[in-house]
Amino acid sequence: MILIADDDLAVRTSLGLLLKQAGYTARAVATPEAVLAAVREELPRLLLLDMNFSLDTSGHDGLALLTQLKRLYPTLPVVLITGWGSITLAVEGMKAGAAEFVTKPWNNDALLQTIRTILRLHEPDAETDPAGFSRRQLDQLYDFRAIVGQDARLLHVLRSVGQVAATDASVLIEGESGTGKELIAEAVHQNSQRKKQPFVKVNLGGISASLFESEMFGHRRGAFTDAKTDRQGRFELANGGTIFLDEIGELDLSSQVKLLRVLQDRTYEVLGDSKPRRLDIRVICATNRNLADMVQQGHFREDLFYRINLITVRLPALRERPEDIPLLVQHFVDGLRATYHRPALKVGTRARHWLQEQPLPGNIRELKNLVERAVLVSGKDELGPEDFEAQFQPTARVPAAGELPEPGTITLDELEAQMIRRTLEHYGGNISRVAKALGLSRGALYRRLEKYAIPFDAE
Repeated sequence: MILIADDDLAVRTSLGLLLKQAGYTARAVATPEAVLAAVREELPRLLLLDMNFSLDTSGHDGLALLTQLKRLYPTLPVVLITGWGSITLAVEGMKAGAAEFVTKPWNNDALLQTIRTILRLHEPDAETDPAGFSRRQLDQLYDFRAIVGQDARLLHVLRSVGQVAATDASVLIEGESGTGKELIAEAVHQNSQRKKQPFVKVNLGGISASLFESEMFGHRRGAFTDAKTDRQGRFELANGGTIFLDEIGELDLSSQVKLLRVLQDRTYEVLGDSKPRRLDIRVICATNRNLADMVQQGHFREDLFYRINLITVRLPALRERPEDIPLLVQHFVDGLRATYHRPALKVGTRARHWLQEQPLPGNIRELKNLVERAVLVSGKDELGPEDFEAQFQPTARVPAAGELPEPGTITLDELEAQMIRRTLEHYGGNISRVAKALGLSRGALYRRLEKYAIPFDAE
């Protein structure tokens, strides 16, 4: 049974009909007291809870009821129903334990998908619940062929991926650079009902604020000065499938607002075309930054944070799963045998042990590069520790403020990009002041910002 709690008779009636047509048993009540009585009588599978039950439209009565319910029935999934005016309060509700929030007026299809997703996440199928499964058992249930490893931490991630893949839940993948976040995003898509639809990858760190709308939503010819032809946006390309928003922590605040609107309403407008377009899409995000800390610092919107992380997956660093290093090395060598036509190529036992002892701060990406360099330079069929040690490039020490890096540790382009980023931060993104401080014209600065894919606010 799904319980509907709203003081508006029209809302209760329309939600009741919608759920009945979708095959759910529903019950509707109008007051907080009736909610508590109904839950005591029969614990519902899910509660649709309005934020307001009185003339006071602050929403505090709904929040208070949610807090009371989660204290008494912590496993009860609750979906908040709210208007845009109380989004901030809805975020407070997410903190208090709500599973999701839906805005009025809602979209019927989107609401039913949200309900199906949350029910599936809270009521896993006992026959296919992957808790405790080995890597071999997981591979029998899901398609994880692109992911190498059998460490317990990785298996925990794969279990989560397998469980949520069949839903349309938004997923936030956290982890250091080089840990394989894109592979996990692809695994979510490949094991979902959308696997035959597009999987579109977007590196948000490489899209400037001035180009965000054009890149993501597309534009019509003549929408702005350089719009010579029509352009499809990334959301349109991904419609019906999955969009992977990598490096979401690099997105500036103004672009975050635009993204939130799309994720909330599942609609967007092409630049130069005022007709709203509806999206049927799954959203997967990834970051190597701590978004919770960024929210506290005011650098990331709290409402967007709660919109994208219904499910959070944290990828372990390679140093946390050293037993997987030999498996990864073997995987890379297998690929290089075919690439370089060297069928006898292999890595000795001592070399594998040596690699396991290295810090590898660049994680899987660094390990892959190290193996390929050793293969190319050594020319030997069996690689030993000395072959890898000769190619090992420890991460350069970060110079202190005001100190120049050691010669040979950084290129001029990298140094220039670092200086531009530091100056942008120092002057709060004021392009005129940044250009003056760096001794550049505004045009020259813009060209460098585009060259190094540094996000900025167009003035």
